[in-house]
Amino acid sequence: MIKLAAFFAGLIFGLGLLLAGMANPAKVLAFLDVAGAWDPSLALVMGGAISVAIIPLNWARKNRQSLLGARMQLPAKNELDARLIGGSLLFGIGWGIAGICPGPAVALLLTWHWQVLIFFSAMLVGMYFFSALESRRAS
Repeated sequence: MIKLAAFFAGLIFGLGLLLAGMANPAKVLAFLDVAGAWDPSLALVMGGAISVAIIPLNWARKNRQSLLGARMQLPAKNELDARLIGGSLLFGIGWGIAGICPGPAVALLLTWHWQVLIFFSAMLVGMYFFSALESRRAS
């Protein structure tokens, strides 16, 4: 049941990204181009996502289990540090260069565009290096 719920949540998320234009790199880059031909329409998407997420996030903070009985895994860390800031900068730079972030990249894999395949491959390599660095750091 948990895997089925995860599948449908991912499907709804992916469809939402496609409908909102978040999977269109040109639209994302136009949103990020505040000094040029800025397209503010994705700000409405972000505002809508935040407003929809407030209620379940508050519910999740008060409960130890999901509705399906799985353990809640919310971040416990609240402070800013160099790793968080550096990771955020790296993510933002990649997003600004490619116009794609991880969620839309997965949805765009179905298009088989070579640019998406390169981005997705680079994302997997980055995830591998992060895991390797984290395991080295833990030991």
